[in-house]
Amino acid sequence: MELIKEIFGEGKDLNVLQMSCRGILVFLIALLLIRISGRRSFGVRTALDNIISISLGAILSRAVVGASDFVPVVVTCFVIVLLHRFFGWMTANNKHFSRIMEGNKILLYHDGKFIPQNLKRALVGEEDIMQGIRKSALTEDLAKIDKVYIERNGEISAIRKE
Repeated sequence: MELIKEIFGEGKDLNVLQMSCRGILVFLIALLLIRISGRRSFGVRTALDNIISISLGAILSRAVVGASDFVPVVVTCFVIVLLHRFFGWMTANNKHFSRIMEGNKILLYHDGKFIPQNLKRALVGEEDIMQGIRKSALTEDLAKIDKVYIERNGEISAIRKE
């Protein structure tokens, strides 16, 4: 037990080696937590997924610098990961819950016209849409575009005309 205290330190008075050892351990724990959380936590990038990224980073940093006791921090992060996994499962398996958590896509452009009320609702401008069109449809020619949506994760996607 004394060896563990010597390596990882106690409280806020940590030396460089102790904080480095904590950093290595927290890195490995974070890797495990992210694997438990699933690919969705860093792939889909919805509000739910952003919450876990921010929360884990903020909470785990407390363990590295000794601002909070190590074990409660790790347990708290594990609970957050399980909660994320549960909400992800609910989102994938229940359409009503999915709409509550992530909303719906919003049509921004159709029949050669931008839809002003939807632009306001989505908090995007025409240049934001053009950026999404260039990225997803690989064109700047609106004549080639049928519809443009802002997706549930905030990305703008364009559907080309047939």
